[in-house]
Amino acid sequence: MKLQVEMDEAQLERPVRMTGGSMLIEALKREKVEVLFGYPGGAVLPLYDKLYGSGLFHILTRHEQGAIHAAEGYARISGRPGVVIATSGPGATNLVTGLADAMIDSLPLVVFTGQVASTVIGSDAFQEADVLGITMPITKHSVQVRHVDELPIAIKEAFHIAVTGRPGPVLIDIPKDIAVSEGEFKYDQELELPGYQPVTEPNHLQIRKLVEAVSRAKKPVILAGAGVLHAKASEDLKNYAEQQDIPVVHTLLGLGGFPADHRLFLGMAGMHGTYTANMALYECDLLINIGARFDDRLTGNLDDFAKYATVAHVDIDPAEVGKNVPAHIPVVGDAKRVLQELIHQNGKKAQAAEWLAKQDESKKEFPLWYGESKDVIKPQKLMEMVYENTEGNAIVTTDVGQHQMWAAQFYPFKTADSWVTSGGLGTMGFGLPSAIGAQLADRSRKVVAVLGDGGFQMTLQELSVIYELKLPIKIIILNNESLGMVRQWQEIFYEERYSHSKFVSQPNFNKLAEAYGIKGLTITNMAEAEAELKNALCSEEPMLINVLVEKEENVYPMIAPGKGIHQMTGVKP
Repeated sequence: MKLQVEMDEAQLERPVRMTGGSMLIEALKREKVEVLFGYPGGAVLPLYDKLYGSGLFHILTRHEQGAIHAAEGYARISGRPGVVIATSGPGATNLVTGLADAMIDSLPLVVFTGQVASTVIGSDAFQEADVLGITMPITKHSVQVRHVDELPIAIKEAFHIAVTGRPGPVLIDIPKDIAVSEGEFKYDQELELPGYQPVTEPNHLQIRKLVEAVSRAKKPVILAGAGVLHAKASEDLKNYAEQQDIPVVHTLLGLGGFPADHRLFLGMAGMHGTYTANMALYECDLLINIGARFDDRLTGNLDDFAKYATVAHVDIDPAEVGKNVPAHIPVVGDAKRVLQELIHQNGKKAQAAEWLAKQDESKKEFPLWYGESKDVIKPQKLMEMVYENTEGNAIVTTDVGQHQMWAAQFYPFKTADSWVTSGGLGTMGFGLPSAIGAQLADRSRKVVAVLGDGGFQMTLQELSVIYELKLPIKIIILNNESLGMVRQWQEIFYEERYSHSKFVSQPNFNKLAEAYGIKGLTITNMAEAEAELKNALCSEEPMLINVLVEKEENVYPMIAPGKGIHQMTGVKP
């Protein structure tokens, strides 16, 4: 009997021989991949042949860019890697925008690209492109598999690297001959990555320095970025802010990490942030950055940013700490672990009663505002109506531009993992496909894609996927018949020379939606909005809602390029 058990165990440990294509399918199953986004082509036909009948859920998007943005939306809401497959050459190069977007916004992706056969790499073969060379600067890790036995460990490493440390995209390039070659499938071996050891536990001496800095502060503020969301640390942030009575400011990508209706919340900071949030960053004597990059759209002119403050920077990526703003108290580690340790130490509170009272008064005196109209639809008012009719519980995705800022300003996010937008790269066309991924990540929640009429037309073909999967996504186009943010800058900085920023013609969006099998609705005035928006948002079917908004409306407050964070225009009417 003992001999039989030993034989059975030996059999279990014996590597199984299979083709590279079968290895990929088996590895995806081992990683418990729920959905793949992709587009087949010649170099990946061996992979797609093995996908046939595999039981894996694959979505055929209508463009590779749609596939990778959908994967980003899935990753952002689920926290799991979004998985993408594309063919060689143009299939791979069509992924470049999404890879760069995911890299700068720290979204975990595992991307598989096909490649021409190993024997012709470097010969300018049909649909050959140097994918590694193209994507090396915009991926966290990339590798081309040159022997089939290397494929399983490459996949296992990819999933590990994508989600650990600072999340990001990982790319595996698979030559066509590797996909059909047979080798040994080994997937249970331990990973050995001596050059990749992300730090998650913070240095306790640095934590102590931060605790002591809080006890001395009179004007502290927390700047919370997307790192809080990636670390699933929203509740910890709330507990710490309440424990120490420190007000909280969000970056664009951090929205939802702290309840917008909380007494300590000051709003979003940056170019189109609230007056209160920006002035708090300008005047504070202690700035605690948790999981934000200090990018230029947040800081404005660095000479005027937090110029009176001791700066503590908490980030899991040591390369970000001190990169743009010098850190007096650098803390490298996972945001959740850092916050838990700060809560545990429960240091002496800041002497900040006057500071908090000032913030409360500022919020009352300088709220976000817009000129209301009883007839023309103001985009800010529309976002307030969307918030009311979804009770603030929707997942909101956006493209990039004015509508993105109005959504960030006038849809107060109460819970984490409710906001999907392109921050660092500012990618138009992101909103619609990312809504698909977000809905697949959480089918229990309503998903509202808030789009501009420009960005929508960049990836509108993905309406086909929404129809096929019967996803009840609500698509709201804030239609101002222009590239709104471009037009705003031309108005303010280019003496109203509107060079190619206004659309001469547009499609009939209702008929366009109907051509894809989706119900279309156009709203032209406030009376129609009040009568029809609620029913449209509450329906259980996909719907495109084309809203004709005020064409010349601008996003305010605004910090002009080169100005300091305290130098805002459009603060009050």
